[in-house]
Amino acid sequence: MPNLIITNIRPHGGAETSITIKSGRIAAIGGPAEPGLKVFDGHGLLAIPGLVEAHAHLDKTLYGMPWYVNKVGPALLDKIDNERASKRTLGIDAHRQSARQVALTVGHGTTHIRTHVDVDTECGVTSIEGVMATKAAHADHVDMQIVAFPQSGLLRRPGTLELMDTAMRLGADAVGGIDPCSMDRDPKGHLDAVFGLAQRHGKGVDIHLHEPGEMGAFSMDLIIERAKALGMRGQSVVISHAFCLGMPDVAAVDRLLADLAAAEIAILTLGTPSRPVPPLLRARAAGVVVGTGSDGIRDTWGPYGDADILERAKILGMRNNLRHDTEVEQALDVCTHGGAKMMGISDYGIAIGKPADLVLLPGSCLTEAVVSRPVDRITFKRGRITARNGAAAFQVP
Repeated sequence: MPNLIITNIRPHGGAETSITIKSGRIAAIGGPAEPGLKVFDGHGLLAIPGLVEAHAHLDKTLYGMPWYVNKVGPALLDKIDNERASKRTLGIDAHRQSARQVALTVGHGTTHIRTHVDVDTECGVTSIEGVMATKAAHADHVDMQIVAFPQSGLLRRPGTLELMDTAMRLGADAVGGIDPCSMDRDPKGHLDAVFGLAQRHGKGVDIHLHEPGEMGAFSMDLIIERAKALGMRGQSVVISHAFCLGMPDVAAVDRLLADLAAAEIAILTLGTPSRPVPPLLRARAAGVVVGTGSDGIRDTWGPYGDADILERAKILGMRNNLRHDTEVEQALDVCTHGGAKMMGISDYGIAIGKPADLVLLPGSCLTEAVVSRPVDRITFKRGRITARNGAAAFQVP
């Protein structure tokens, strides 16, 4: 691990100072340089903690492959069924493609990734194995968590539950679920299976909840009830998307937010332009931990996305009408500390003793950095430079 001092940087947009790094961790903030330390001059750049990609689908991206002409839709199941077939016809190799997206993501300043990886009766656990190989190969560049994800449903395709158990035994970090009512049409059975796997393997859960309005609120109530009954607290339960929290019934949403906070269940929001989304400031004010991510990028679902989490802060700000600098800073915090808390990572942040996972970037303040999204960033992972100017410092296939 390198020992160095980064001088003339402004942590969180504050006064210029220095950060001393020893054995990959922050040993001091401020103070004189010790003799013999390598000096890296930050030239007045901002310093923020490494960005956190808390919701990706690394096994699905077509990044680096020939352009895919999308004619699929409009229903969710249309996209799911097409994607399952396309994995074979397009030759989507989970290890190759996940490595490509890791390089792209790290190039933009990300130091932590949570990815949902498909498990189904056609691909089995091959995608899990492919992404696990990527996780091992790039352990020095990014910390990764893998969620075993039954994208095509857990109960509607017999054999999936057994494959999910295999994925957990292979080393997946959390159990995924999806739309207990509208996908499997058996909310009790679906949640019995998801939470049963989590209890058996001692892992958390992360459930995709696209269901809108009252249906989504009903599923969310069941998830909260189950988590409380099993004593699963401290962000070991995450609800991703949570579109039902964007419904217009303010009283109902505030009640759900209070229940989520009391149960210590985190939510993941993308600020999705096409759907109602959780109210960011109200959720945080209620005490709910909120993270964010890119979701799928450049895949059979859609052509958009470049895995830049700083752009996601901007999207969250625009989607939630955040205009004051202090509000935009909250959106950025969702992309750093919020995602880390959502993933259960306590060893994080710009503080003495924490891993030296940093992004240096230009800007007079944090809000300017969010809205301008400068390309010329420098990313450190445990004190080593992993990316400069939008490009990872390592090669992938």
